Amino acid sequence: MAERPSDRTDTVPDREELRTYDPEAQHSFPDDRVNRVLSVVDEDEEIAAYLDAQNVNPVDRMQYNDHGTKHVEIVRHSALCLYELLKRGGVEFNGARQQGLDEADEAVVVALAAVLHDIGHVVHRESHPYYSIPLAADLLDRLLPRFYDTAEVVRMKGEILHAIVCHQTEEQPLTLEAGVVRVADGLDMERGRSRVPYEQGGRGINTVSSQSIERVRLLEGEQTPVLVEIAMTSAAGVYQVDNLLGAKVEHSGLDEHLQVVAANADDHGSGIVERLEL
Repeated sequence: MAERPSDRTDTVPDREELRTYDPEAQHSFPDDRVNRVLSVVDEDEEIAAYLDAQNVNPVDRMQYNDHGTKHVEIVRHSALCLYELLKRGGVEFNGARQQGLDEADEAVVVALAAVLHDIGHVVHRESHPYYSIPLAADLLDRLLPRFYDTAEVVRMKGEILHAIVCHQTEEQPLTLEAGVVRVADGLDMERGRSRVPYEQGGRGINTVSSQSIERVRLLEGEQTPVLVEIAMTSAAGVYQVDNLLGAKVEHSGLDEHLQVVAANADDHGSGIVERLEL
């Protein structure tokens, strides 16, 4: 991350911000399949139960931040919006293609991995991506045959589970679909929502930094397909950008396709860390 103290980031007014995925909108990819899959997911009682139950261990028992329904909603929207911007920019994805699947299946992989990536929290916060794998596999065995034949189910399941296990930095994504889910998970970092655990009532760097991210925006970039614009209220937010999002972007496969700009909106005129680029 390079410091550029002489510049400030001003929002480009005519640049579209993507924050939520709208199934009714026009997209730069075949969206009928992912829309049909998500309509089923949204009515699935077992998935809804997991998204609620998976918050008990991290929040109620370990006093970590939210990893439940709200977090999954944010990651799902961020992942599909990030995917949309990358497709607009002409980025070619490799996961579904290398499995002989359709382009329409890329968004399905991204969406289902985003929905199911954290269900392992029902077992334990520690090593939760690995606990997510068998639980998600059971759900996918029930869900995917509604849309795919047996051979396609096997390939789709493998791609989705790969994206799930790679959302943490311990495993390196081998597909851009997995990289999208990994980065989208890190984008849930606005005030108080950081993926880095913070101490309730504490004054440590995690706590202070997690309160310093005012806004995260996904925009079409000028130099890259995606611009991630982060507004900070103090220089403490740098810790979040570097240690959270920076770690997610590294080895995601997306680093050449996105630019991260963090701007210090208000630091009492100190001039410290006015603009950082990742």
